[in-house]
Parts: sequence; C-alpha cells; structure tokens
Amino acid sequence: MRLRRTHLVVAALVLTATGCGATATRVAVPGGDPDRGAQLVGAFGCGSCHTISGVEGADGEIGPSLVDFGDRRLIAGRIPNTLPNLLRWLENPQAVEPGTVMPDLGIEAPQARDLAAYLYAH
Repeated sequence: MRLRRTHLVVAALVLTATGCGATATRVAVPGGDPDRGAQLVGAFGCGSCHTISGVEGADGEIGPSLVDFGDRRLIAGRIPNTLPNLLRWLENPQAVEPGTVMPDLGIEAPQARDLAAYLYAH
C-alpha cells in the first residue's frame, strides 16, 4: 500500500511540473508576422467560429477556443501541435481530416505562416 501512495505522489508531481502534458513552448514561425496574422484572423472570419485572444469580436463557439493555442498538444483534437501540421491544417483542413467542420478557406502558404505566428504568439 505504501508503494502505491509513493507512485501516486510521484505521478502527481510529474503532472504538476509538466502542466498535465501541456507543451508550454512557444513556437517560432520563420517568415511569419503575427501582426499580419491578427489582420488575417479578421479577414478570414476566424472569430465567427473560434474564440481568439487579442482579436475583438473573435468569440465564436462553433470551433474550439484558440486561446493559449501554443500550449495545446493537439490540433483538431487528434493531430500533434507542430508548425508543419498547423500550416497543413490552415491551408487545407479537408485534406488533413476529410469531413471536418473547418472549411477550406483558400489560405495560402504565406498567410498560413502569419496566422500560425499569431496563434503561437498568443
């Protein structure tokens, strides 16, 4: 019984120290401009589906909240949150996960970099 308690205490300490698996790492996006990304959030209407910090009116509840996006482990609930995966997702979500609610918005590679820079910075 004592051994089990020790394991539980160690597990609790590990989870506390790691933030229950959160990455807590901000991702640098080469060639991405977070200021342009903020403008694109508005231009593409991202806030109509998502809550996004720092963007007025971005308080949608259809898609997941994108607040603290850089701290999340997954994109769309199943894809590891890495820069290459995010760029693919932004450019063509239907190719990444056919049938997802996220529509293809015609986001081009430079725009995806700017959007990613904004999301990872906030």
